[in-house]
Amino acid sequence: MFTGIIETVGQMVGMVESTPGTYRFEVLTPLVSQLKVGDSLANNGVCLTVVAKNSRTVEFDLLAETVMRTNLAELKIGSLINLERSMPAMGRFDGHIVQGHVDATATVLKIEGAGQDNRIEIALPNTFRHYVVSKGSVAVDGISLTVAEVHERSFVVWIIPHTWKATNLHRLEVGARVNLEFDLIAKYVERMLQMAGSLVSGVGEN
Repeated sequence: MFTGIIETVGQMVGMVESTPGTYRFEVLTPLVSQLKVGDSLANNGVCLTVVAKNSRTVEFDLLAETVMRTNLAELKIGSLINLERSMPAMGRFDGHIVQGHVDATATVLKIEGAGQDNRIEIALPNTFRHYVVSKGSVAVDGISLTVAEVHERSFVVWIIPHTWKATNLHRLEVGARVNLEFDLIAKYVERMLQMAGSLVSGVGEN
């Protein structure tokens, strides 16, 4: 499990297609000394397993499902990547519950500066609209952010200077695709309501 509080920013230094549709992904990171093979590391909000490392970089396998559902295969050499290690059992919970399981990617529609802050508007996939509420949480490229505005086909987040500088958001461009993970609690509530509805419907039929 992760919290969406980015520890550091890494850099993509290698992407090699190992088999059709799958890749070996190499990241330069200052966290390398704190990682071992088998550890989990969120890369732009995608939970990946360290499969190899050296003194400067760590490597991951990107399977076809990961390539299809995320923006990782679109990265280029030198692209900045938000990194977060999995939260230890005794860790301090700072953001919100983030699994590292990306629900969808979406397009950045607007990036506007407002004083020291930045306003980012992101397209909202229709299938996931009901998970987004004003003042709720959403993970954007692994960053735990608060939803400031909800529109018919988009939502808005405001970025404070610290988050802007400490993540890869300052490199973000209009038209880019970002990874989105929606609130886990909302998904459980939805599922429980569906099951409750099925039970009530079944009782009525009897």
